[in-house]
Amino acid sequence: MPALPFDDEHAPLYSLGQVAEMLQVRQAYLRRLDEHDVISPSRSSGGQRRYSRSDILIVQHVTDLADQGMTLIAIRRILELERELADVRRQLKEARARLGDPT
Repeated sequence: MPALPFDDEHAPLYSLGQVAEMLQVRQAYLRRLDEHDVISPSRSSGGQRRYSRSDILIVQHVTDLADQGMTLIAIRRILELERELADVRRQLKEARARLGDPT
C-alpha cells in the first residue's frame, strides 16, 4: 500500500488559516515569517501557502524564540545554524559508520 500524503511530514497539507488556528497565531504573523524568509511554505497551484507538519514544528520553534525576544533576523540565523549543525552531525555519523566507529 503506498504511503498517504498525511504520512509524509513534508507534505504541504495545511492552509494558512488552519495553521494560524492550530498555533493560535495571526495569519499576518505567518505571512510575515514567509516575507522575511524565516519559513517558506509551499504554494498551491493557486498561489496559496501550504504548510507541512515539519513547517508547523518550525513555526512553533520560531514563535518560542520570538516570545523570548529574538528578532526575525536573529531567528533566521539561528535556524540556519541549527540546519548546519544537523548536517555536520549527519556527516560525522556517516563518517564514523564508514570507519566502523560505533560512537
